[in-house]
Amino acid sequence: MRLSIVIPVFNEQKTIRELLRRVEALDFEKEVIVVNDCSTDGTKEILDEYHRPPFHIAHQDVNQGKGAALRKGFALCTCDVVVVQDADLEYHPREILKLLQPILENEADVVFGSRFIGGGPHRVHYFWHYVGNTVLTLLSNMFTNLNLTDMETCYKMFRREVLEKITIEESRFGFEPEITAKVARLGCRIYEVPISYYGRSYAEGKKIGWRDGVSALRCIVKYSLRTSEKQLSRHTAPRQD
Repeated sequence: MRLSIVIPVFNEQKTIRELLRRVEALDFEKEVIVVNDCSTDGTKEILDEYHRPPFHIAHQDVNQGKGAALRKGFALCTCDVVVVQDADLEYHPREILKLLQPILENEADVVFGSRFIGGGPHRVHYFWHYVGNTVLTLLSNMFTNLNLTDMETCYKMFRREVLEKITIEESRFGFEPEITAKVARLGCRIYEVPISYYGRSYAEGKKIGWRDGVSALRCIVKYSLRTSEKQLSRHTAPRQD
């Protein structure tokens, strides 16, 4: 089974070489799709050194956000399974093998890597980030009727046919609640596996903030309550007598 690893990147000059080294070292068949979201710190020039297998480098002309970069990356995938990998070294690529196992065993269609159910080292970090993540995960679960422990995790893995049924609309960090609501609506078999987490501080380049939390709340409500296009067409299609 081949794996597409999609990496959205914005201003990660300090970490991108090491991240790509770790990804390339993974011992399975893969393609690595890196989408540079109009970085301005020298990241683009570094990525231009990687125009060789297994890497596929794509550049956005305008900074649009994580969701937009993933939308572009997903469209370029050719493998059976797709996983999201951040470029900031908070998540070690060796954890990808843990996510892949339920899919290899044909138990799951979607796998989330949870930072909160044990399994490896965790950097002790921001209390209010933890509280915010817990609240957003709880609210997401209330709307989707799932029992996830970490909706906001970077590590989300999908069978490619699942992604082909979904249109990503959010361009920033709203991707996380959006994709969660949409895979829940599809009735996918969703699993969680424990992962390690090496969180970084704002001084080290962490980008997500309270405004993204507010946006995530909006997306939880928006995508959980929206009538799906298929349901809408079923209700509005003319009767065939």
